[in-house]
Amino acid sequence: VQLVESGGGLVQPGGSLRLSCAASGYPFDDYAMSWVRQAPGKGREWVGSIYSDGSNTYYADSVKGRFTISRDNAKNTLYLQMNSLKSEDTAVYYCVRGYTDYDYWGQGTQVTVSS
Repeated sequence: VQLVESGGGLVQPGGSLRLSCAASGYPFDDYAMSWVRQAPGKGREWVGSIYSDGSNTYYADSVKGRFTISRDNAKNTLYLQMNSLKSEDTAVYYCVRGYTDYDYWGQGTQVTVSS
């Protein structure tokens, strides 16, 4: 199993960024997927999750209305569209397999929101 995130970077407050996670080594469309983030000096925070077929998504209150999770099962890829970014969104973002119990993690991608 391999999960590889991409798309992180430096963005100004109010800006947007889209993260991608390329999955391989397992039947991608059999598993729910989630995004988890870790800000500097803080613990890990669940961002949101998506069902295996993409029919349902769930978000943390801190990102609801600003972030959107989607997936393309034909491309074995998970996405996180982040809009109206705030400084407090600065973190390493991880793609993880699972809905509540996570058994595989990507290496993470850094998102920095700063002017």
